[in-house]
Amino acid sequence: MTASTHHPSRPAPRSAPQPFGDHLRHWRQHRRLSQLDLAHEADISTRHLSFVETGRSVPSREMVLRLSERLDIPLRERNALLVAAGYAPMYHERPLDDPALASARQAVELLLKSHEPYPALAVDRHWNLVAANRMVPHLMEGADASLLQGPVNVLRLSLHPLGLAPRIANLPQWRTHIFERLRQQIAATADPLLAALLEELKAYPVREEAMEHLEGEHPGVVMPFLFKTPAGMLSFISTTTIFGTPVDVTLQELAMETFFPADDFTRQALLALAAQA
Repeated sequence: MTASTHHPSRPAPRSAPQPFGDHLRHWRQHRRLSQLDLAHEADISTRHLSFVETGRSVPSREMVLRLSERLDIPLRERNALLVAAGYAPMYHERPLDDPALASARQAVELLLKSHEPYPALAVDRHWNLVAANRMVPHLMEGADASLLQGPVNVLRLSLHPLGLAPRIANLPQWRTHIFERLRQQIAATADPLLAALLEELKAYPVREEAMEHLEGEHPGVVMPFLFKTPAGMLSFISTTTIFGTPVDVTLQELAMETFFPADDFTRQALLALAAQA
């Protein structure tokens, strides 16, 4: 298995700690909830919630966790809320190569390996490559070396003109799919680095003339992917698996992208590539 394990990327440090009330208000507004809505969801009074947001009342640890749950806040940001309220973080954040995550790492490696001879890779919350099976390098051949220096961002590699974009026959369709996934992720996490990545990707030039548009797309489930290779035109469908867990930040943010052959020619070509490898 090819791997590039690294510490998850972190946002730039703030110049001063943000008060708990400001954190809470940000997430409430991001979820488009009024104080009345959130108070009802959390089974507390609107007055008490208002006092918490303005800093007139200090929430208990249990209240912080209850509000975080009702707002569906990612584990990373729940830790930030706990710290802002004066409590210790609750959820661990460790690199995938940490000994404490050995069993999880072995499970990821097993899933990637068992997917061969078809390509599969694992990425972190910013779409940086964490691990890949031995079929993935075949898809990366020909990309500019600057895009292959770690950590490799697979979305940048996929859509950059010096990356894989010239080889994706249904590029406009694939770009639209990527953009929509990023928008959904940004809506869920409010991550500024993902928002910046989306704007960067949208700025890449693309020629849409004579481009393929494949049938069989099911948003949020499977996506067709037509790829030019020395072995011929390969047709895939891609799916995403999320390694969600209620106790670890790293594993909640880990995702696995798997590619399946969409026709017999692609299946036979991948079998041949695997035999060569």
